[in-house]
Amino acid sequence: MTSPIGLLQWPSLTRERLGRLERQFLPLLITVLVPIMLLPQTATGHRSGNALLASLISALIVQSIRTVGMAGAKVGLVWRRRVYSWFGLLVLVSLWIPVLAGSWQQPAIKAAVMSGLSLFFLLTSVGLVRILARVPRVNAQVMAGAAAGYLLLGFTGGVLATATEVYKPGSFLMGHLVHQQLLLDRLTYYSFVTIAGLGYGDVVPGNAIGERFAILLSVSSTLYVALLVGLLLGRFIASQEVLILEEDSVLTGRKLASFEPGSDDDNDSPELQ
Repeated sequence: MTSPIGLLQWPSLTRERLGRLERQFLPLLITVLVPIMLLPQTATGHRSGNALLASLISALIVQSIRTVGMAGAKVGLVWRRRVYSWFGLLVLVSLWIPVLAGSWQQPAIKAAVMSGLSLFFLLTSVGLVRILARVPRVNAQVMAGAAAGYLLLGFTGGVLATATEVYKPGSFLMGHLVHQQLLLDRLTYYSFVTIAGLGYGDVVPGNAIGERFAILLSVSSTLYVALLVGLLLGRFIASQEVLILEEDSVLTGRKLASFEPGSDDDNDSPELQ
């Protein structure tokens, strides 16, 4: 008879593979949190700042590949993981252009790199949601993966807003902070303020493109949180039901064993004369 736990297991995720996958969630959370916190230190305009930014995002790309690329064992999905991994490595290499050249030589190159980076992070966020939907249990590591997905969504919004501002200057109004090196820092801040629904007003959309960007970012973040909460809550409730079923089956087994012929209760009962 199949154990209730087995009913919740995804066929392609063995216990060993599930353990390896869950161990990647906390490093992913750390690698996405550190660049967000250190963005002001990278906006120096010098090669050292560009190198620090490229190093931090490179670590995030590598960890994303390790996490999302590990899921799934179907042969038909191997090519998708390879395309995702090679695309991430291509973006990683392009991040080092300003380090080698001293600065972004052309705004179009920076916009293209930021667009590619935002697309990679968007694919990572979608892949992370699919992974969390397949994990049969909820623990601290899975919660770290969910938090990493939320932070990655906000960071992706900041990168995409930076590409938008480079392509179309004036899409966002940032007050007196107009230096090009501060774009990623300020627009990442704007992205998190938008998805949190705060709206401080210090960074605002400057034209129709910026307004549509704010709408799409708000809607996508709301859907992400609703979907993620539903998935994790469903997994938690299902795991609790499994524990209750297992406890009931153990108690039922003990009761049945106590009524079997030859049990101690039958041996101790007096014989009829």
